[in-house]
Amino acid sequence: MNDKDFIRQLEEHQRELSQLIHRRLPVLIGRMAKDHFQNNFRLQGFLNNGLTRWPETRRQQSGGKSAASQYGPLLSRHNHLFASIKYTPGDASVIIANDVLYAPLHNWGGSTHPTVTDKMRKFAWAMFYKEAGIKRAKSGKTKKKRMSAAAENPRASRWKALALTKKTKRNIRMPQRQFIGDSRELSDKVQQKITTEIHNILNA
Repeated sequence: MNDKDFIRQLEEHQRELSQLIHRRLPVLIGRMAKDHFQNNFRLQGFLNNGLTRWPETRRQQSGGKSAASQYGPLLSRHNHLFASIKYTPGDASVIIANDVLYAPLHNWGGSTHPTVTDKMRKFAWAMFYKEAGIKRAKSGKTKKKRMSAAAENPRASRWKALALTKKTKRNIRMPQRQFIGDSRELSDKVQQKITTEIHNILNA
């Protein structure tokens, strides 16, 4: 096929190509991107020129027996962060986003300084008892057991430290666990999809 024939084909299929570019591709690419970024959660890392695995969480490193300890980074029973990846098609464009408040902190890493409130301390005590595997009581025997459990259980010990801290602000450093962003593998898939769709129109 020479250049003139190719241009003629483009002119003959101008309407279909315009609809593809302005309406169909934003939806197709948006769906592909969402699937690609959600798959990062299953891979437990970010796929861009190969897989960069996410750092393990403290709960993973502690080897806890609770159900929450069995989930990988950024995963939970509700998988809220995973489920909140969305795409919004526009005219010849598409926006991929995650509007969860803490999504940027996980995606790029960084520090946060939440206020330690009475409600937070109460929650920390509840989590301490849960991680220590004991029931709340006022007896000295239970108190001794509680301290012993905290010393042996890193997760319980951390909750106890939060409950007893005198600080009003707590510094939390979050390592980067990127799940959304530029990806060579996604770009290659998108380019292949565009080529296939144009080929299908021109050869219909």
